[in-house]
Amino acid sequence: MKICCASSSGGHLTELLRLEKAFQGKSHYFVVDRRQGISQLPAGEKAFFVECPRRNAVKLLKNFFQSLKIFFREKPDVVISTGADTAVPTCLIAKLFGKKIVFIESYCRIREPSLSGKIMYPLADLFLVQWAENKKFFPKAEFCGSVF
Repeated sequence: MKICCASSSGGHLTELLRLEKAFQGKSHYFVVDRRQGISQLPAGEKAFFVECPRRNAVKLLKNFFQSLKIFFREKPDVVISTGADTAVPTCLIAKLFGKKIVFIESYCRIREPSLSGKIMYPLADLFLVQWAENKKFFPKAEFCGSVF
């Protein structure tokens, strides 16, 4: 099984790295943007860098094609994502090709859902929330507790 770990840089990547037990010892790679926190990736991790869309249609399109190229090259079986916008195209491509998606709503989202969470909720095979309060936004989600 090959796992794609997709997230934006910074806090989302920090959360994803906290899930190390889910992908450690398995074939995996990361899809992230270069904004910040790239030094967070442990040495030797396979990583691909894509454009951060930031709600810009041109950047989103660029991210989509970058993500598509990575997808065909790596052929993951499952995508694990903590969001945000950088990771959504990778998740959508994976779903389009019948791959499993595990999406974890960000720890910082307590009072309102994230846009990436709203997009991924109906598509994810497993949707996890870190706050029980988030179940009111995502009733079919599973409460997993904090990654921290």
